[in-house]
Amino acid sequence: MSRTFAYTRVSTTGQTTQNQLEEIRAAGFQVDDRRIVTETISGSVPITQRPEFARLVDRLEPGDILIVTKLDRLGRDAIDVSSTVKALADEGVRVYCLALGGVDLASSAGTMSMNVLNAVAQFERDLLIERTQSGLRRAKSEGKVLGRRPSLTDSQKQEVRVALSSGKSISAIARAFGTSRQTIMRVRDEFR
Repeated sequence: MSRTFAYTRVSTTGQTTQNQLEEIRAAGFQVDDRRIVTETISGSVPITQRPEFARLVDRLEPGDILIVTKLDRLGRDAIDVSSTVKALADEGVRVYCLALGGVDLASSAGTMSMNVLNAVAQFERDLLIERTQSGLRRAKSEGKVLGRRPSLTDSQKQEVRVALSSGKSISAIARAFGTSRQTIMRVRDEFR
């Protein structure tokens, strides 16, 4: 007798998997609460490095069904997702994706749909990276300083150097300037 499992994932602790569970139940899948696996981890983390997913795979047996609401719940890397679905199919586990009409991802139609969606998602990621890099190049060419603001101004750094030269401790200087010891050590190392 096959068992049905649900894998739900969110990227941050401020998010909830409740909507994913409701979608699965609304699609008519009856999933026992002890077979619902939730995880809070980025989709960019490879599937094999996700602790909850790894425990889930250890529980799956031939004939079991794994439900996800969307392909990106499994991951963002097309090769990683495809190889995971294939490995599960080789073990006799069927993976269904509700966003693809509840199709078994290991079937011919599921594989084709998954590959098309993965290709589109990869294209969108590549475009986003290109736009971001273009924007950063433009900002640099306009003279904008990127990154975090320095915690000490140039004049404060000079004061730190004077304090270091007079023998004050790194901790005392850090407290006086309201910054970390590491920042003071960086100023010290630049000075040398």
